[in-house]
Amino acid sequence: MKDFKKIKVIKGENSFEIINPTNYPLIGHGAQGAVFKLSEDRCVKIYTNREQAKMEERALKAGQHLSFMPKLYKARSNYIIMEYFNAPTLKEYLKNSMYMPEAIAIKLINILKELKKAGFSMLDAPLRHIFVLENGDLKVIDHVNSFKRQHPAPIKLLRELKLILLKDSFLMHVERLEPKMYKEWEKFFDEKDIDFRKISVSSGGQGNAVNVDSALPLPLIGQGHQGAVYRVSEDKCVKIYSKEEHANQEKKVLLSCQHLPFIPKVYETSSNYILMEYLLGPDLNSFLKKQRSMPEYITRHLLKLLKTMKAHGFKQVDSPLRHTILTVDGLKLIDHVYSFTREQDRPLEMFKDLHLLNFLDSFLEQVKVLDEKTYREWTKTPIPLNELVKKQTYTGPHIKDELNKKIKTPEQIVKEILIRE
Repeated sequence: MKDFKKIKVIKGENSFEIINPTNYPLIGHGAQGAVFKLSEDRCVKIYTNREQAKMEERALKAGQHLSFMPKLYKARSNYIIMEYFNAPTLKEYLKNSMYMPEAIAIKLINILKELKKAGFSMLDAPLRHIFVLENGDLKVIDHVNSFKRQHPAPIKLLRELKLILLKDSFLMHVERLEPKMYKEWEKFFDEKDIDFRKISVSSGGQGNAVNVDSALPLPLIGQGHQGAVYRVSEDKCVKIYSKEEHANQEKKVLLSCQHLPFIPKVYETSSNYILMEYLLGPDLNSFLKKQRSMPEYITRHLLKLLKTMKAHGFKQVDSPLRHTILTVDGLKLIDHVYSFTREQDRPLEMFKDLHLLNFLDSFLEQVKVLDEKTYREWTKTPIPLNELVKKQTYTGPHIKDELNKKIKTPEQIVKEILIRE
């Protein structure tokens, strides 16, 4: 088991690199590091920041007496070995629920009360960090910021329950079972209730991303060096920029191209924000990770999208997979700040993403069959893959568990819609 120490997790200014020469599968990664399964009951979290490792170690040790806290087996300067849960997250568990089960509501209330009693300042947890065991018990992971962030009310929990239409049902249980707690939350959110038009973000955050207020009641769904994206309703989101220049550049692209099928609808703009369509569906990077081979119909849609961009005067002709969303209306492309200003006639970001998924060669072969002229334009000079992948590299076992499931995922449903089209 000690060979997990060969795994390297490196976070650069604009990159995240995982080098995994072992057979331990990657089961999750984020801003703090990456998690690998060691056995049926243990996993290891490897951190990119040693201070964050110390913060989570402190929180886990302080909460070992709590029934919902993962067991801590070993902690060192850059990793922690802890209990692994082979169980659905609460988000998955509640996916088809029409109301919040009282038994789950009671357990969530007790978790929040116990966190407060133990002196934690972050009385909160997103649904994806809560696991439901076979016996119905709940377990909560990711405690790095438990003593750092001030969340006297469950901001993340409530905003995620709102997205799956269970917030009101949960609050009904809270009001009946814990009226004092309910009033405290009500007062907190009344004070925090804010119009998205009054939100501001600033440059200079971690990893070159903008700084945001983590205590805002709106769900943060994206954060980069240009700005932050919040979901404001079921079908709308707002992108708030740190620089007026970036807002104006993207506004020009979106408003002049509303007739193009891959451009999100715009509802309202200002000097530092754009209120636009919220796109329901997986990004293409997540979708393709679950495929055994490059789907030819995806190649056709990408080729059509890129040729449309070029025909309508886009200077940056590219479609990064993380910015390409599969929806019931076809492919939609987000992040257009540099579409009219940055000269780029080949989709280099897309090439890099496909290369990392081992799909670039098959993609180009399909393009050659579908549109030989475009293929020649893209390949007349070598694609600088070595330079591109320096920015982001992942080597190690691929997770393909979803391929073995017989239940249709949202991605599979979208795939069928695109095939019919």
